[in-house]
Amino acid sequence: MAGKAGTEMGSIVILTGAGISKESGLDTFRDRDGIWSKVRMEDVATPEGFRRDPARVHAFYNARRRNLAEGGVTPNAAHAALARLEKDWPGEVLLITQNIDDLHERAGSENLIHMHGELLKIRCVKCARPFAWTADLGLDDKCPDCYRIGSLRPHVVWFGEMPLDMERIMEALMDCALFVSIGTSGHVYPAAGFVQTVRAQGRAHTIELNLEPSQGTSLFHETRLGPASQLVPTFVEDLLSR
Repeated sequence: MAGKAGTEMGSIVILTGAGISKESGLDTFRDRDGIWSKVRMEDVATPEGFRRDPARVHAFYNARRRNLAEGGVTPNAAHAALARLEKDWPGEVLLITQNIDDLHERAGSENLIHMHGELLKIRCVKCARPFAWTADLGLDDKCPDCYRIGSLRPHVVWFGEMPLDMERIMEALMDCALFVSIGTSGHVYPAAGFVQTVRAQGRAHTIELNLEPSQGTSLFHETRLGPASQLVPTFVEDLLSR
């Protein structure tokens, strides 16, 4: 398997999606009963939707923020295993997540990029500075930095917006020895194209860990299917025991 030997000391890049948090009680987006089956993404996850009805968008994210902060949601064994891998692996481990929850941080991961933003942060559309925020957000709230009223929005990347830290992500993908995709559907770009970026370099081994095959599963050297809370700890144990 191409690149597998190089993973013994090389850098690892891990991409996680909604599937890793589903077992912690958070809804996925594209499952049959997921978030987009209940609400139109155009209404709550686009800049246009926010301009049309900011109150509706705030209500949507307020409910999700409350659930994350107060709903008893906790990291599962998959989150914990990835934090252990970062701590014990002799090379670099970079965790890139499409998720806007903070479960990776709660589990102990530190070298982490939230490419789609963070639910427990907000930012001002005028001064662009993000702030930690766990309460409800509304049109009457004032920016803590520039003091404008009505300028705050969720610190979340919406459809049509550029994901965060893409330069750092691309550098890591082109230099890694192992790329692992966990719990992603393979529908949302640019994340769905990361495996192709890695494969084009010809050096890294690529693995998909998923409940069911993603749309891009044929692009991976290896696919393992099952619940993340079972697959990921076993995978990490295998890596660290080599």
